[in-house]
Amino acid sequence: MADTGTVVSLWRYPVKSMMGEELNSSYITERGLIGDRTYAVVDKQTGKVASAKSPRKWGKLFDFRSIIVDSPSDNVNDIPPVRITFPDGSNIFSDHKEGNDINSRLSEVFDREITLMKSSNFEEPSYEEYWPDIDGMAQREKVTDENMPSKTFFDIAVIHILTTSTINRLRELYPEGRFEVRQFRQT
Repeated sequence: MADTGTVVSLWRYPVKSMMGEELNSSYITERGLIGDRTYAVVDKQTGKVASAKSPRKWGKLFDFRSIIVDSPSDNVNDIPPVRITFPDGSNIFSDHKEGNDINSRLSEVFDREITLMKSSNFEEPSYEEYWPDIDGMAQREKVTDENMPSKTFFDIAVIHILTTSTINRLRELYPEGRFEVRQFRQT
């Protein structure tokens, strides 16, 4: 057998569109890494999943970080709570019900009523995607509604593999840009 590559880093994003956590290992199922995009912020008014693909509305999501507090088992239905770190450095847990209620705190930051929801509780998730005005795009300067598979918060695919040579090539092509591995994921 010939080596085809080496895994340099493995990232999981417990809350869709928030920064995530680097892992040493993970169980993998047909739905990707256990615990990946298990939660999402949902706009109560529209019923849509918050996605950084609509940056004007949800760009602040990248200012948050989420991690799973305990190592999950291989049971996709038994995911431990997540800890969310806010932009100010404060933390709250997804299962925290009293005092600093997570939905109230998130709603305050985003200035809209939202709820943190588990993917297993969402039959028909959808999100809004902004299409910038760039030549060659299928749609330009438009926001569209996009569907997700039932009971998931994935946009396109459950796992993405990116080579270091691809990152290096992007840096060559656009040296004034900033290309970090943890940013290359489906939000």
